[in-house]
Amino acid sequence: MSKKKNKAPTPTKSPSAPTKAKESKAASFKSISENRKAKFNYEILDSLECGMVLHGSEVKSLRNGRCSIEEAYGRIKDGELWLVGCEIDEYRQATFWNHPTKRVRKLLLHKREISRFAGRAKERGLTLVPLRVYFTDRGIAKCVIGLCKGKQSHDKRETLKKNDAKREMQRAMKGRVQGR
Repeated sequence: MSKKKNKAPTPTKSPSAPTKAKESKAASFKSISENRKAKFNYEILDSLECGMVLHGSEVKSLRNGRCSIEEAYGRIKDGELWLVGCEIDEYRQATFWNHPTKRVRKLLLHKREISRFAGRAKERGLTLVPLRVYFTDRGIAKCVIGLCKGKQSHDKRETLKKNDAKREMQRAMKGRVQGR
């Protein structure tokens, strides 16, 4: 007679458990600049990630975090998407090979994405606003550009009221939990 050994069952991974690939994917970019006012001033209808055409000194300056997209916007011209008003400071060590700080930069998208975005961006009241500039884990500079509709002042007040109410609820729940 042969004796069977009872092995303990090996634990299996549940499908909802995050894997290492998913965890690294979530933290796979280094944010350089974020347009926080865009969420307050605009209603974001759609967003799209696109590459940026940059000079070497611009890339070095971006790596130092020297970028401002507060006043920037997107413009479609001749079937191409351009980023206007984005300020990337000069890289000090580049000397006379430096770039102009507020030059117009080309954004890289597929033609079908540009045509889809262009059709919607031509509607009255819609604009293309850069939401975030960042580097991917491979070191490629990317820009997330959003199709936005401007908010009226009463819409902004409504947003402030909602945020205040949410904050008050969180405070009440936190006090309730600590009070036990």
